[in-house]
Amino acid sequence: MGTRAEKKAKTRKNIIQAALNLSTTNGFACLSLREVTRAAGIAPTSFYRHFKDMEDLGLALVDEVSLTLRQLLRQSRRRARVRRGVIRTSVETFMEYLENSEQHFRLLMGERLGEQKGFRKEIKKETRRFVEELAEDIVKESEASQRDILNPELVAETMITVIFNLGMEALELPSKQRIEIAERMVNQLEIVLLGAEAYSKGWKASSGGRLPSLLKGEELGNGMIHHEVESVRDTSDHSRDLVSLM
Repeated sequence: MGTRAEKKAKTRKNIIQAALNLSTTNGFACLSLREVTRAAGIAPTSFYRHFKDMEDLGLALVDEVSLTLRQLLRQSRRRARVRRGVIRTSVETFMEYLENSEQHFRLLMGERLGEQKGFRKEIKKETRRFVEELAEDIVKESEASQRDILNPELVAETMITVIFNLGMEALELPSKQRIEIAERMVNQLEIVLLGAEAYSKGWKASSGGRLPSLLKGEELGNGMIHHEVESVRDTSDHSRDLVSLM
């Protein structure tokens, strides 16, 4: 038989799991304390030995959900070695998380606009942590690859938005079709990084400017056209000279 502390920890875990299971159907805001305790197999009075109120339970839920995702993403970043490796490995890890912890992600996304202010604030804080950690990785990778990235926090914020939005879309698809979503996610994140690199070199879409590589290609194309026109002129002149000699 376990110790009293172990029993308490187990009961607390059961309450959190019961709340998680119930909240994925109608949302956490719709849950009552009595529903949660019934699902956890405890008396309502026992609830207060573990949580002050339902909002306190909600915050514990967010903390557990966020911690699971954060740990997985950290593991994936340690495995990656190059920039594209970071993106692909992170996406693959996130999709694994989605496959194994769908309830967690539904709760995290579903309560972002929920009724409880404390809940929303905690989710926002956790999302900010994701952004900050990803921004650190972007800085490290840009230094290692000698690629300048302007405003890495804004880049990270954009990337997290892409991941979460496509993650929500993937929830409604069977496992096989989620592979396509993962590839879209990788491609979109690559485009975000490429855009950030171009932006750091002074290119802005709003100013009507074009990427240096495109300009170079266009200039090269114009040079080739100019060369061909001159060749045609030279050939034409040479033909006229031959005719005059005949």
